[in-house]
Amino acid sequence: MAHHSRICKVVIDVPETDHERTVDFWGAATGAPTAVVPGSPEYTSASLHSPRMWLYIQRLDEGGDGPRVHLDIHTDDLEAEVARLERLGAARVRKVHSWWVMRDPAGLLFCVIPHPPGNLDDSNARRWE
Repeated sequence: MAHHSRICKVVIDVPETDHERTVDFWGAATGAPTAVVPGSPEYTSASLHSPRMWLYIQRLDEGGDGPRVHLDIHTDDLEAEVARLERLGAARVRKVHSWWVMRDPAGLLFCVIPHPPGNLDDSNARRWE
């Protein structure tokens, strides 16, 4: 079945001790106002002057890996997109809430996130058959 996907977010993962300083830095570096994501206080977002791309700064739990940068791929069919990426060499790491954390062939983490139905189409995302 056909589905759509696109990279929607660049996520900077930082330990809690560096989170506030990192938010201040990237807000100033991009010139974008930052805001805590409602209902998800571990994330701060900044619009990158594009309705299609966001910067997120994620506060990592104590003892977590970090710091690092990862991409978020949004899709209108989570299982189809994860299966497509597995065929390309990615591997599932763990399911978190409604999305999958995956590793690319080099071992780098990225996330595949379900996007609200009807928001991805041929005008703003890649169509996969």
